[in-house]
Amino acid sequence: MKKKLSDLSEPLMTFLTVLLLGCVFVLPQSMTQRLAFLAACAALPEGGMMQVRQYFQASAVSAPAQAAPVLSGGLTQTPADILAWIEQAKEEQSRQKKDGDIRETTYDGTYATEKFRNLFIRNMTEDVEPDYDEAWETGPDLTVDKSKPAVLIYHTHTTEGYETLDRDWYAADVTTRTEDTDRNVARVGTAIAQELEAAGFQVIHDKTVHDRKYSGAYDRSRATVEKYLKQYPQLSVVLDVHRDAIQENNGTKVKPVTTVHGKKAAQIMLIAGTQGGTGSAQEFSTWERNFRFALRLQDACEASAPTLMRPIFFCYRKYNMDLTPCSLLVEFGSEANTLQEAVYSGRLFGHALAQMLEQYVQEESNADP
Repeated sequence: MKKKLSDLSEPLMTFLTVLLLGCVFVLPQSMTQRLAFLAACAALPEGGMMQVRQYFQASAVSAPAQAAPVLSGGLTQTPADILAWIEQAKEEQSRQKKDGDIRETTYDGTYATEKFRNLFIRNMTEDVEPDYDEAWETGPDLTVDKSKPAVLIYHTHTTEGYETLDRDWYAADVTTRTEDTDRNVARVGTAIAQELEAAGFQVIHDKTVHDRKYSGAYDRSRATVEKYLKQYPQLSVVLDVHRDAIQENNGTKVKPVTTVHGKKAAQIMLIAGTQGGTGSAQEFSTWERNFRFALRLQDACEASAPTLMRPIFFCYRKYNMDLTPCSLLVEFGSEANTLQEAVYSGRLFGHALAQMLEQYVQEESNADP
């Protein structure tokens, strides 16, 4: 006569329970496997089922309500050279005098004029009101070919740099401009490029210094972009990476900062220009293409790292954005942020951008030649 499962010995029942629980950790958690696991659990005797229930009850208590996004390995790690510069600066700058305060600020929806979905926008125009629903539904004019350079990163103000030490005051004799591309905003561009390349995208990162003379920098950087577009007409995304400078009337410098996965990150601001006002922006009739891209990119960054983004800055500006449908100016922190914070934000941004671009990758044709 066949024995029922309930007649099995206690050691065997325990073994089956442990084996099934082990599947939770070993097997991928597809729906089919979960259903199979639950069906097997249902066949366990009462003692085994009690252990299963206890396991899931404990898991339900300890699990966070909303799990943080999974980031690529090493994303939160500070590069060794930056850590070395921090230690060196502690010694070199220990005898400096305070010339002004640094105030940390996290820019959120209170700094915006409008909200769309989960996105905040600061509309600085007088008469332009984007159709957000249409912009979102239409989406960006974007197709990505991973076999060719898809992203161009450049810097109109390449010498923009950062503080080295994280502190609440600054010294006037500490310069935040340098042509050292390992320590200025070009280092942020490198961090973005590394994340994109790790995801399989081909990136051009141009570190040309366009601002040895500040006047005319945008004309010079425009020539750089046009050169690459002529050589690589399939370039999909063009990013002009900067850092901001925010100073109050009393001399206090403002540091846009947030915390992502327990680590300080410089907040990022996308600038989306529109036609109007005075100057070159009067000749920017294609601005809506770039605005659609800005909305999608802002959304991708917020999904990957909530609070990383400042509200989109929507204004009468062109900033060479008329050259491609997916050109934007991006500000990483301000001169009061540290290089460590800005580079971390570059990694977070690159990680989110890579996830977004995957949705627009052109699939290879399976048709016969």
